[in-house]
Amino acid sequence: MTATLVEETTGPPRAGTAERARRTRRRARTVALLFVLPALLLLGALVVYPVLFSVGRSFFDASGDRFVGADNYTEMFHDPATLKAVRNTAIWVVVAPTLLTGLGLVLAVLVEKVRWATAFKLLLFMPMAVSFLAAGIVFRLAYDEDPSKGVLNAAVVGVHDAFKGSSEYPTARARDGHGVTADRDGSYRTGRPVSPGTTVNFGMVGVAPGDIPGDARPAYRAAQRPAAAGEVSGVVYLDFTPGGGGRQGAVDRAENGLPRMHVEAVAADGTTAGTATTAADGSYRLTGLKASGTYTLRLPASNFAQPYQGVSWLGPALVTPAIIGAYLWIWTGFAMVLIGAGLAALPRDALEAARMDGANEWQIFRRITVPLLAPVLTVVFVTLVINVMKVFDLVYIIAPGPVQEDATVLATQMWLVSFGGGNNQGLGSALGVLLLLLVVPAMAFNVRRFRRSQR
Repeated sequence: MTATLVEETTGPPRAGTAERARRTRRRARTVALLFVLPALLLLGALVVYPVLFSVGRSFFDASGDRFVGADNYTEMFHDPATLKAVRNTAIWVVVAPTLLTGLGLVLAVLVEKVRWATAFKLLLFMPMAVSFLAAGIVFRLAYDEDPSKGVLNAAVVGVHDAFKGSSEYPTARARDGHGVTADRDGSYRTGRPVSPGTTVNFGMVGVAPGDIPGDARPAYRAAQRPAAAGEVSGVVYLDFTPGGGGRQGAVDRAENGLPRMHVEAVAADGTTAGTATTAADGSYRLTGLKASGTYTLRLPASNFAQPYQGVSWLGPALVTPAIIGAYLWIWTGFAMVLIGAGLAALPRDALEAARMDGANEWQIFRRITVPLLAPVLTVVFVTLVINVMKVFDLVYIIAPGPVQEDATVLATQMWLVSFGGGNNQGLGSALGVLLLLLVVPAMAFNVRRFRRSQR
């Protein structure tokens, strides 16, 4: 009887407690849903609806009026520009994340050994604060082919000229009709052979005032000296009198010689029998020639070589690597900071135990640090893969118009086809769907890995 009374007494309160708990949970879900609802509406309007609309639009023609089925997808894989965009995107996916992850790992390990580690990390992370638009403009200027504008080519030209000097007379040419003819290789030679004891003068034109060396002297007196026996002499001079006057083909008093010009004597069998370099007054002397021989005098093409202009960074061959270089500059700090955070969480006892066992730093890095950081490196790599698939700003801004097609990736190709002159939003939507399908597996992998780490 007592048990019956207890059951009758305790039964209803338990049922009431369970009901109140259900109401509380229901109320909490309702409140949570009300808080999440604005975000869900924005997500649906800005993400879900555009995705579904693009999928549907990809099955219609350029005007959007006629259903074409999978024709846009078929055309997409037969278009050479789209195939090039797929190839370039594959290069980006393989090269950029790999280099960034490797650089981030190396820098994160090295920064730990630097005294001013925080300042160094801040310096490397600062490019992340720069927009892709601004970074693209900066690198477009840095890659400019003109050494007076592009800092990279200015450095390349400076190093090149330090080891291999350029010609002082890139625009010079022999005056026509005065016994000197041009060869196909850019050199100049006398029209008829000469014998030792002869004086031969080379009149040149086309030398800009700024290209005349400061040590140049008048060539008139040197041109009056006769050649000695067994030699050929003369002057190489600028056949132009400042202020007008003078005679063409003759050395006038006001005309300067061209110093540091190379002159060669070429024998009848094509061998070089003698060489000379002109003095400040343009004079030269070719000695050691056979008295009975005849020679053709030549001004080698090296005298007129164009100055080295550097590397065509934004040419068809290098434009994609150049843009990837700009991308590395921006994102290296991101990879370094994430990997550095993972490095800080490594168990120090394992590293110290390896050092006590006699392992050097390279062995510790290769056999302990990298394996323990594998989950972090994977997350960084996959995140960067997702990011490079969507790269647009840098490619569109840095690549000049003539090589835009050589640098195009799927994102830029989608924009060009849809709005950049193609006006085919059906094909552009198909490209967008392709890009989505390529990104989704990497995103799913990252989300699954994140949930696994949370568990």
